[in-house]
Amino acid sequence: GKTPWRLPTSSHSPTFGHRTLHTTPKSIMPEAQSVQVFGKKKTATACAFAKQGRGLIKVNGQPIENIEPECLRLKAFEPVLILGQDKFANLDIRIRVKGGGYTAQIYAIRSAIAKSIVAYYAKYVDESAKNELRATLLAYDRNLLVADPRRREPKKYGGRGARARFQKSYR
Repeated sequence: GKTPWRLPTSSHSPTFGHRTLHTTPKSIMPEAQSVQVFGKKKTATACAFAKQGRGLIKVNGQPIENIEPECLRLKAFEPVLILGQDKFANLDIRIRVKGGGYTAQIYAIRSAIAKSIVAYYAKYVDESAKNELRATLLAYDRNLLVADPRRREPKKYGGRGARARFQKSYR
């Protein structure tokens, strides 16, 4: 009959087909200081990945200076302008953003930047510096750190939107 399926009997490392999975001990790998944070607005989600670096901020691979539309560019810069560029001088932030419209995306980006620097300071710098940043950002705009819970309300029948109804007449 058929032989039952068995795990590979080699003792050192598991084998996947022809490839061998080598596990390196944690101590050898250089520990890059990094945090990953999400910023959201409506249906737009921005995922920020902050790590040690030299002050680059990129959105979907483009530098943040090229953000479109131009009139909302300052909105995305807000966390940097409020806290001062010296705070961002030694970390790189890479942001992936998807979903939503362009305004919501920019609000998600600014939220992700603000949250990522606070998380980075909490994890790798110190608590008092983090609280200082947090207080500064909250004093300026609470939505930088606390997501806006408002969402689109679903449309219902009998009207052209969530609340508006079709006209009716009794003639």
